[in-house]
Amino acid sequence: GRVVLDDVSLAVPRGALVGFSGINGSGKTMLFRAISGLIHLTSGTVEVFGERVGRDVDFPGGLGLALESAGFWDEGTGSIRGVVGDREVDRALERVGLDPADVRPFSAYSMGMRQRLTVAQAIMESPELLVLDEPTNALDVDGIGLVADVVREEHERGCTVLVSCHNEPALESLFERCWRMVDGHLAGEVERP
Repeated sequence: GRVVLDDVSLAVPRGALVGFSGINGSGKTMLFRAISGLIHLTSGTVEVFGERVGRDVDFPGGLGLALESAGFWDEGTGSIRGVVGDREVDRALERVGLDPADVRPFSAYSMGMRQRLTVAQAIMESPELLVLDEPTNALDVDGIGLVADVVREEHERGCTVLVSCHNEPALESLFERCWRMVDGHLAGEVERP
């Protein structure tokens, strides 16, 4: 019974790197959930690469997604859909600073390791659209640097990248544009230095 996104209208060009800022509860995660097809809108539309989410497709094709509450099985490992092989999985883990040979179950991972794994699963299949919700939460300085490198590399590869973050200069310096969200709507573009 509560409006969580209100009159959000935005067109992001293919291959862009766009940031979203705002306090907790401002609507960033819900916007990312809507773009990803994880929630259904009561009005309006979301279109990704020419396909309407919820009508033409349930989820955007070529999506790499890292949300704050990633669902991993405590004992599980491996590729999400079996699209990539062990080499690509290992490379994604290495890119975020995890050891592919580490045999510990997910339940033994620290918060920082869990965050790194969330980013790794989002990039392992070379997505066309990468959506990262607060990807530097729980990370140390080295981890933040690795995530910033991943964002830059994915963008340079031609991926469209959407990132939300709170005052993280290593990421914010990469954004071509950054939008501020307040109470479920876009409150304007953040001025760039």
